[in-house]
Amino acid sequence: MPFLIAVLGVLGAAAFWWYRMKAMNDAAREVADVVGRVQGNIRRKKLRKQAALSPLTAIDDPVVAAATLITSIVAENGHILPQREAVIRAVISEIADKKKTDEAVIYAKWAASQIDDTTVVIDKLAPFLRERLDVAERNDLLRMVNRAAQGGEKRLEIADQRMLRLRQKLGFEVN
Repeated sequence: MPFLIAVLGVLGAAAFWWYRMKAMNDAAREVADVVGRVQGNIRRKKLRKQAALSPLTAIDDPVVAAATLITSIVAENGHILPQREAVIRAVISEIADKKKTDEAVIYAKWAASQIDDTTVVIDKLAPFLRERLDVAERNDLLRMVNRAAQGGEKRLEIADQRMLRLRQKLGFEVN
């Protein structure tokens, strides 16, 4: 009889500890789920904040959009030196007054420094400009990009893919 009580005691202790381990495992899973949800919420909030602060999504003026597009394309090969900035200012001053030109160029330099990929700028701003500009103004924009690239310290070679992509996004037929 004492042997049977000892076996039942061992089985009872094993069942008790098995139940406790199972409960601890369930609690650990719940904690991990909560931590995962919190981390996901933090990531989503960070992405929403970045999207809200994106320099491209904040643009609502065609002059600023054109200046940002031109500056980004010209700045693709390096920093914008003062002579190149003067050429960009001269090009933008053809479509805006002095105050608007200053604001547009300053914002464009900042936005271009925030976004490293010129294709992103083209993909975001060209459709915006296509909606707000007529065909003649879009052609003028392409000429402005070329003039900004040719002026300054040395002539810049704009990648053919960039100009083709810009033409396509502006709604022109591309061969």
